[in-house]
Amino acid sequence: MALASAFRIPYREARTGFWGEQTSTLNWCEEDYNISYYCAEVVNTLTNLVFMYLGFKGLRNVIKYAHSKVFILVFLGYIVVGLGSMAFHTTLKYEMQLADELPMIYTICIMAYVAFGTNKSPAVKGLLAVFLLGLATFITVYYLYAKDPVFHQVAYGLLTASTIFRGFHVLEGVLRPAFKKRNPATCDQHMKEMWTLALTGIFMFLAGFLIWNIDNVFCHHITQTKQKVLLPWAIIFEGHGWWHILTGLAYHMILWRLWSNCCLEGKEDEFMLDWKPLRTIPQVVPRNKGTAHLKTQ
Repeated sequence: MALASAFRIPYREARTGFWGEQTSTLNWCEEDYNISYYCAEVVNTLTNLVFMYLGFKGLRNVIKYAHSKVFILVFLGYIVVGLGSMAFHTTLKYEMQLADELPMIYTICIMAYVAFGTNKSPAVKGLLAVFLLGLATFITVYYLYAKDPVFHQVAYGLLTASTIFRGFHVLEGVLRPAFKKRNPATCDQHMKEMWTLALTGIFMFLAGFLIWNIDNVFCHHITQTKQKVLLPWAIIFEGHGWWHILTGLAYHMILWRLWSNCCLEGKEDEFMLDWKPLRTIPQVVPRNKGTAHLKTQ
């Protein structure tokens, strides 16, 4: 407590900033330009580095281990979401808000293509791609017209939920029977691993969503607390920053989909999920690399 009392840095008194007046349709509980003249929301900006690190890690592994090429697009979208969010929270400009929000729609549409295209013919996959492209275009055009953040949030939420539930269906309806047919002895082990990975990602996403809403609803009280404890301790009360960290760690859901695809292709003897729940970041790597390979990661 003595250290906490001694090491307390006040916020900036002047709340003017390099980027001028806010033009975005959204703002968050982190007070504008309270830390830096050059960045409107420092914590909300820097917490997006989670997307940068995990996005490039995932992209590297997809290329290095020759996973399905569609995941290159997924991870590129994941990185673009992080970059757009950094630009939005740095400037609070409407154009940068769009650079944050629209890539979220495009990336989840790619994930929906992966989920709903499982075990489908090339013709059906082609129709699915056209449908999702049309849906993404409609959401974009309507959002640009309406400028209603609730519409974007509902559209993103519904796409995410449908993709997750489709993943559950594939897991139990397609993958479990495939495991039982190929290797009944390891079926339960593989399914437990799949469900643990999926539920970890979903839990992190929902935890972030909960904190985000608490931050919105109780912003006035949280701001008063931050003004009392001051920096750097006040950073832990920036709820939207926690949303970034936890949704970034929902990267587990992307790896769930990637690992599911490997197993649907019958590659569980060729690849393995390298992951210690809640202790390491998951990655799908070749089995023949062994522990010597894993130590180099």
